[in-house]
Parts: sequence; C-alpha cells; structure tokens
Amino acid sequence: MASGFFALLDDIATLMDDVSTLSKVATKNTAGILGDDLAVNAAKASTFKPSRELPVLWAITKGSFLNKIIIIPIMLALSYFFPQAITPILLIGGTYLAYEGAHGIWGYIFPHTDEEGNKKQISEKEKIKSAIITDFILSIEIVLIALASVKDSNIYVQVAVVSFVAFLATIGVYGIVAFLVRLDDMGYAIARGEDESSFKYKFGMMLVKSLPIIIRILSIIGVFAMLLVAGGIFMHNIPTLHEIMHSIPTLVAELIAALLIGGLAMLIFDGTKFIIKKIKG
Repeated sequence: MASGFFALLDDIATLMDDVSTLSKVATKNTAGILGDDLAVNAAKASTFKPSRELPVLWAITKGSFLNKIIIIPIMLALSYFFPQAITPILLIGGTYLAYEGAHGIWGYIFPHTDEEGNKKQISEKEKIKSAIITDFILSIEIVLIALASVKDSNIYVQVAVVSFVAFLATIGVYGIVAFLVRLDDMGYAIARGEDESSFKYKFGMMLVKSLPIIIRILSIIGVFAMLLVAGGIFMHNIPTLHEIMHSIPTLVAELIAALLIGGLAMLIFDGTKFIIKKIKG
C-alpha cells in the first residue's frame, strides 16, 4: 500500500518535472508571437479614453481567457483526431490578421471619413470586439506553437504545458499592457508635490511625455506585427508562395505575402460591403 502511494508520488513528480522542462521550451518557442501579441494589444488598448482604459482592458482580458478556454481543447482534439484541419484554420486566421494589418496601413494613408468628411469614430464595443477577435487568432497561433513543442509527450503533459503557456500569455501580455497605458498616471504620482527642478519631478514628467510616443510606436509595431505573423503563417503553410519568394529575406517575404493577401481580402470584403451598401441605397 505504502509502496503504491510512493510510486504515485514519484509519477506525479516525474510528470511535473516534464511539464516544467517543456513549459520552458514552449515559452521560448512562443516568445516571438508573444512579442507580436503585446504590440498588437497595446496598440488596440491605447485608443480608449484614459478613464476607460482599465475597464476596457479588463473586458478584453476576460475575452482572452475565454478564447483560451475555447481554443485549447479544440486544438488538442483536432491535433489528435483531425490534424489535417490545422493548416486551413491557420490560413483563415492569417488572412484575418493580414486584412487587419493592411486595413491599418490603409487607415494611416487614407483616414476613414463619413459622408460629411468627418473622421469616422469607432465605438468602444466595436474596438473591444476587434481586439478579442485579434486575440483569438493570435491565441490559436500560440497554442499551436506550444503544442508543437510537446507533440511527442503524453496527453497529460500536452494539456498542462499548453494550458500553462496559453494562460501565462494572457496574464503577461495584458499585465504589461495595463502597466503601459497607466504610465502617465505613474508619472503624475511621482512628480506630484515635488520641486520642478528635482529629479523625481523631471523623471515623473518624462514618463508622462513618453507615453504618447510609446503608444504611437506600439501602434505602428502592432500593425506590422499582425502582418508579419500572417506572413509567417502563409510562408510556412503555402509551399508555392515559399518557392516563389525563397530568395527574398524572410521578413521582407512575409511582409510582402501578408500585404498581397491582406490587400486582396480588403478588396473582396470591403468591396462587397461597398457594393451591397450602394445597392441598398
């Protein structure tokens, strides 16, 4: 009886050791996509009014957790029972990211306006929905990369490692985003009550002034991050595309592929919406 109990403890210890080791590997493998995820979500979260930043960020975070709860069991089941479905799912997600990225660049060049020429305002709910959908696509990529890192392990290790990496991604990414969007409040708190010539005052005001610059940079990075993630998906899963652009540097090839497919998606989706709108009058 006692020997059986200690054997069980030994099995649990071995399992936890495997999970710990492979979690480090999976986290390292997903580091690139996590950086892209951070840039994309920081850019999206920064577009809200200061008083709404944290409530909206919390709404997106809850959506991200729900995304992981939905995605993890589905991807695990598909990888076991129907692995042929993984590539089409990745390509559909990549097309959405390419569309969003191309749309972002188009929006910088030609700001969206209404019929009266005023800059079009997107509602808070629409922004949250867009952020959660983007998180969903990026979460699929994170889960699949983590899953590929443990494909030779047993199902218990796979579930533990993929779940750990996926939920760590949500906590880490949105924790950092929350820190960034409240950087100006931290700066004001540090500078408050200090002499204008003091180091604390200057440091605090530096944080305040740096926030718009950081957000602007992250906004640009976020657009290109979506394009590069999408381009990576296309280059790795469309052999013909890889053959055509094999002589081009990887980042450039991924960007070109994403822009081409994203531009085509814009032409189809936005063109269809425009035609339907004109028909309806």
